[in-house]
Amino acid sequence: MLLAVSLGLLAAFLNAAAASLQQHGTQLAHQSLPPHRGGSPLAIVPTLARRLVHTRIWLAGWVTDLSGFVAQAGALTAGSVALVQPLLVTELLFALPLATAWSRRMPGRRAWVSAAAISGGVAIFLAVPDAAPVDGAANRERIIVAGVLAIIVVGVLLLVALGRRPLVQATLVAVAAGLCFAMSAVLLKLTSEDLLERGIAATATDWVGYGLAAATLSGLLLVQWAFTTGSLAAAVATMTITNPIASYLVGVWAFHAEPPTTAGALAGVAGAGALISAGVVGLSHSSIVRPTQDAPAGATRDHD
Repeated sequence: MLLAVSLGLLAAFLNAAAASLQQHGTQLAHQSLPPHRGGSPLAIVPTLARRLVHTRIWLAGWVTDLSGFVAQAGALTAGSVALVQPLLVTELLFALPLATAWSRRMPGRRAWVSAAAISGGVAIFLAVPDAAPVDGAANRERIIVAGVLAIIVVGVLLLVALGRRPLVQATLVAVAAGLCFAMSAVLLKLTSEDLLERGIAATATDWVGYGLAAATLSGLLLVQWAFTTGSLAAAVATMTITNPIASYLVGVWAFHAEPPTTAGALAGVAGAGALISAGVVGLSHSSIVRPTQDAPAGATRDHD
């Protein structure tokens, strides 16, 4: 369990660092572009892409992101999906000091309280006996059923989202993205186990790896849709909460992990979930961890 928790927290840190580096690399590349003179905004995408691959800070973010993916795979190999995925919400905690360093602003009261709530929730989740299932044997039939159900739910959410006002649309699409990333984590665990136990050749002929690619790509596309449709804060909070909840449920059911049954463990899971969710909502609404232009020197505090 210690190895899984350590690698899960490392993956969260690397994800936060990658997002921070890539965000600022994109800003630098975009600032170096010639002025856009009408036409479709998509016309600058090829030029921006060429600038990005020559921007060191963006490339460092890409390498860091890849390292985070490897750390997550290692965590899922060492522990259960239901244990590892909830730990990834600490990405927002790691984003807080990184954003503070970039912007040279101190976090406001909301950010500190939200960070404390997430920390407390994760501590309860790990400390309460039997709250976090350590591992279990994969049941591929159940995983297929979970995947089919996820596809159906995602399709319904997207159909309902069409034509809705921006905030509702962003929230519904973010839920769909969170479900895709939850299934991606489940399939990443299976793929990692395939590589270790059966080798590259057997893994290449297994449907699991292709399912992993499809789930991850779908999640990435949906999260961009959610981010550009409505409130960024609402989309981040909704996706960040949906992913661990769905991962926990699928991880317990599809891997025969032992779910909590005692009143204390159930109360611990509920309390941890409430604290983490409240903290995620608070931090996602704090401008200190959302994409902003760097504050000028001398700016010292985020007044959220």
